Amino acid sequence: MYDILIIGGGLSGLINARLLALSGLSVVVIEKNTYPFHRVCGEYISNEVKPFLESIGCFPHTLAPTSISTLMVTSPSGFSLQAKLDLGAFGISRYAFDDFLKTKAIEAGATIVQGEQIYEVQKTNDGFICKSLTQKTYTSRLVIGAQGKRSMIDKYLNRSFVQQRSPYIGVKYHIRTHHPDDLIALHNFQDGYCGISKIENDTYCLCYLTTRENLRKHGTIAKMEEAILYKNPFLKQLFTSSEFLFHTPEVINEISFSPKSLSDQEVIFCGDSAGMIAPLCGNGMAMAIHAAKLLSESIIRHKETLDETAIYKHYKKEWTTHFKNRLRIGRTIQKLFGRNTTTEISLRLLSRFPFLLRWIISKTHGKILEVKKSNEF
Repeated sequence: MYDILIIGGGLSGLINARLLALSGLSVVVIEKNTYPFHRVCGEYISNEVKPFLESIGCFPHTLAPTSISTLMVTSPSGFSLQAKLDLGAFGISRYAFDDFLKTKAIEAGATIVQGEQIYEVQKTNDGFICKSLTQKTYTSRLVIGAQGKRSMIDKYLNRSFVQQRSPYIGVKYHIRTHHPDDLIALHNFQDGYCGISKIENDTYCLCYLTTRENLRKHGTIAKMEEAILYKNPFLKQLFTSSEFLFHTPEVINEISFSPKSLSDQEVIFCGDSAGMIAPLCGNGMAMAIHAAKLLSESIIRHKETLDETAIYKHYKKEWTTHFKNRLRIGRTIQKLFGRNTTTEISLRLLSRFPFLLRWIISKTHGKILEVKKSNEF
């Protein structure tokens, strides 16, 4: 019987694991993949979480992440504007960072089980019984759902967002190219947008969001890119002049930006499983890290009893305070982009009134996290 079982070993799962293990709780993380592995992700993290990561020994200095200070946004026609990022950011691949955090969680005393997928969670009088696809059974007093954007366990719990088909797909490459090291660029095209920024080892992450309809219409990812993404001259230059390092891209289907519940059948959710911000106008990686901090602090406040009701009440209050408006604004802004006409109008308006762009950046990125003393974890 573990104190805490965490479904999913991404950013929020591993940060929770480290913090909770450091507090003396017994923790197990169940991850369906084997580290290191790639995820579809923009691989850009706002510096709002950097002091916090440093305070818990989880900033990846040894991996030499890239420092990012400037944002560039382009329309499908190639109109562009730039702005300084107030806090700045760093770029690092999930391939490297998740593996690094896995080691940090193990160092703190957490157990990491790889190559297992939880498909069933049952509440009992003593806690929870979780079953994996390999027919192994795990028991715990509390379960955290950190399974990412969409998972088998979401279907088992019959969460509302999985009942609705999502039109979005995500595609990611790692490339070598000529691009300013300190710049994150977001290039719009019809029904989507593509981000590029530098990560470690002179490599760049190229990741875009589009629709299943675009893919259906053109048959293959390569044909879709040539027919739609290449209409943005910045993207055409990137795709035709870069060295692509993957044999095939990483792809994820049915990405949902719909509101999600923070708890279901007494499983408490964290990270993307609790709510995703639109990639064009925010920072899901920093939010996942911040949310893990909030949930771990809520659990540690009640570590003697692990009272799920009290933990959830405190966590929900903190999560709502920090993220509700940020997600709402992100979803609203997302509607202005990814369409030729509205994107063009929006960017030209922002170029005339730069304070609006600074406002968008400030509202979709958080403030520097408060750093607790090490003995508080």
